[in-house]
Amino acid sequence: MKIARFHIGDSPTRIGRVDETADGVRITDVSDILGTSLRTILPILPGLTDQVLGAKGTTYALADVVLEAPIDNPQKYLGIGMNYKEHAEEARQAGIPIPENQMWFNKQVSCIVGPYDSIVKPNISDALDYEIELGVVIGQRCKNVSVEDARSVIAGYLVTNDVSVRDWLQKRSPTFTLGKSFDTHGPIGPWLTTDDEIADPLDLQMTLTVNGEVRQDWPTNDMIYNIYEQIAYLTQVFTLMPGDILATGTPSGIGAPTGNFLKVGDVVRAEIQGLGAIENRVVSEG
Repeated sequence: MKIARFHIGDSPTRIGRVDETADGVRITDVSDILGTSLRTILPILPGLTDQVLGAKGTTYALADVVLEAPIDNPQKYLGIGMNYKEHAEEARQAGIPIPENQMWFNKQVSCIVGPYDSIVKPNISDALDYEIELGVVIGQRCKNVSVEDARSVIAGYLVTNDVSVRDWLQKRSPTFTLGKSFDTHGPIGPWLTTDDEIADPLDLQMTLTVNGEVRQDWPTNDMIYNIYEQIAYLTQVFTLMPGDILATGTPSGIGAPTGNFLKVGDVVRAEIQGLGAIENRVVSEG
């Protein structure tokens, strides 16, 4: 299934089933089944599949709704750094040593915005960068999960752009958190694609363009630590909760090595095979 959160005009948030039809993408309101919080329903979502797929609620064209971030109020938004070989080398050339273990950082959840919302370029930096990443959404409360069992705790996947302010990564702060957490720097979506829809999440093509120019184009099978190893590693330390989001690494092609940073007016499109695309325009602050 593909499940979206949306609203129309000033109406409250609804939850809808996403259907790709001959007439384009349609959103069928299934709020009577799932409520209005996708995060809280995740643990029981697989058992509601038949009801959701059979629902005959009001249907809208995609152009007639405003899509919101698919996961509401996640407890955690975590990212792994330098998890693709060539990107790790890019980081090393920028003076960031390649880690010997998984390197995790927080993106504050206040950075999250919807799939078509604007990205605000902060006045205090000109080093605004992009990073397409496969987003993994946790579906079950879990601790000490083995690599072999890790897929069983995944609710689904979404597209993420781990927008980064490069001069606030370690240079102006000793951790990545500040440079990764500016407001609006966490666009996600366009909807949640449930795990059963994806045959192999480690065999998906990711493509990011800026104003139509391809900047990143890479498969998810080139991760140094795959998504199951990531879940096993994290749950040795703390409990992952339903709705927690893991940004699982970005491939090469970021702007930092060449200084090709984002500018006001740029349109960034991030697309992952089978998951859809998010598209965000860069706007000025204030």
